[in-house]
Amino acid sequence: MQKLDVTVENLDNGGLIPAEFAFGVPAEDELFTFGPNISPEIKWNSGPEGTQSYCIIMHDASVPTVFDNANQIGKTISENLARMDFYHWVLIDIPKEIICISRGAESTSVVAKGKPVGPVSYGVRGANDFGMFMASNEEMAGNYGGYDGPAPPWNDEIMHEYYFTVYALDTESIGLNGVFGGKEVLSAVDNHIIAQGSVMGLYTLTPNLR
Repeated sequence: MQKLDVTVENLDNGGLIPAEFAFGVPAEDELFTFGPNISPEIKWNSGPEGTQSYCIIMHDASVPTVFDNANQIGKTISENLARMDFYHWVLIDIPKEIICISRGAESTSVVAKGKPVGPVSYGVRGANDFGMFMASNEEMAGNYGGYDGPAPPWNDEIMHEYYFTVYALDTESIGLNGVFGGKEVLSAVDNHIIAQGSVMGLYTLTPNLR
């Protein structure tokens, strides 16, 4: 498998994700408030011969599998709790001529009920997992397309790890449309990946970890 050299704006691999790219940030008098939620510029080198398109997936690999204690005063989410992937950004069918998605292209703020899924000038937006997370909130429920940044529970005992991954594919389209998410994309690209690269960033809202 060949490697793509991926860079994310203002983020060193293994470094802290800037608050400007976060869905949730701490405030002076509260543990959580909505953040700027700007999508960072992401760029990569051209894929190897045979590259027909790219796709981008950003996921949090540290999300708790049980949310009963999430953001509950006097409780914590144990570092020993089983973790799962949570998808923050899904963009597919990026033309092979494009090797950069500009800052703010996929988000400039938190949008109640989410940003649209579907075709844009530089690819096709899938749905991130905020739609699932917001389903019970009438004011926020919807399909969340594009980018929505970090917003981990403020009482989690661990720092969360976020992976920005770009895949070079041997097909112009992976054939998904409508509302699809990260899991569907990973299944669809499984036999089409000819190169990939990632940048990992850390983020937390837990006071003693900040």
